[in-house]
Amino acid sequence: MNNPSAIWYPRRTICCGMILASLLALASAVSGHEVRPAYLQLHQTGAETYDVFWKVPGRGDNMRLSLYVEMPTNCSDASQHRGTFGDNTFIEEWSVRCAGGLTGGSIQIAGLNATMTDVLVRLERLDGTSQVTRLTRSAASFTVEAAPRATQIAATYLRLGVEHILTGWDHLLYILAMLLLVRGWRRVILTMSAFTATHSLTLTAATLGWVHVPQRPVEACIALSILFVASEIVRARRGQSGLTERWPWAISFTFGLLHGFGFAGALSEVGLPQKAIPVALLFFNAGVEVGQLIFIGSMLAIAILGRNAARKMTLPHPAWAGRIPPYAIGGIAAFWFIQRISQI
Repeated sequence: MNNPSAIWYPRRTICCGMILASLLALASAVSGHEVRPAYLQLHQTGAETYDVFWKVPGRGDNMRLSLYVEMPTNCSDASQHRGTFGDNTFIEEWSVRCAGGLTGGSIQIAGLNATMTDVLVRLERLDGTSQVTRLTRSAASFTVEAAPRATQIAATYLRLGVEHILTGWDHLLYILAMLLLVRGWRRVILTMSAFTATHSLTLTAATLGWVHVPQRPVEACIALSILFVASEIVRARRGQSGLTERWPWAISFTFGLLHGFGFAGALSEVGLPQKAIPVALLFFNAGVEVGQLIFIGSMLAIAILGRNAARKMTLPHPAWAGRIPPYAIGGIAAFWFIQRISQI
């Protein structure tokens, strides 16, 4: 089997099973995909004063996740807490006074270790610099640093880009669907390059405010793009040449524009440091590409392992086995589309 494209079209049940296992791992995130991250913003208003904005995902009417901000011991409230519910989200705002400032202090999110969500944190200083970090159940606190260097900003946004794509199940499912459809390494590289180029354009344009697109319709359309590619895979399995199979780079070019708006929505939650916007934007985009390459490499490794295992085993390969991956992808995408369109 010298044809490289055969990696993406395994002839043994075991290889289909390994790819399906990857799909099921993605599918396990369907219900968890909507567990949105909490968001904490600290805006410095004076030498020792800060405005606090705290957004927590809701759990139905007038209920919220039990997450609470614990400020350093040198901080005390300078105003009353103002809380409101809306759009399945709880928002709380107040001001604090911290003797000597926040630099060097530790801020913790109580209750985070008992949830499956993350917390995005953004600290804006008077000099225009900012600190951005992500807290998880295993790292529920962070230390406020002095004004960061450009290298620290680059490292932070590179990591955020990688984390976003590797936890963006809809984007990963779209990439996987294209890999299952496109034959030949040159076509795969061209298709992924088109996707990269266009989502970089819309990510930049939307983040910088040149283009404004409502996020919820974008997320619904992203799910619809996955469903479309899944239907194209089914057509290809039936021997019918579809639009995506004939011109995959053109389809990926078009859908890349759409997915770029999705990336921009995630980046807008974190924000960009005003004095290092080019650095932060460049490295966030680079992080997305690194994460994408990690995922593609992982899928390639699974396919190669499945092909090698298939050579050593003589197992039956029923005709319906090859249809499982596209129908699984389409089913997940359809669920997401209905779920998201109902929230518009």
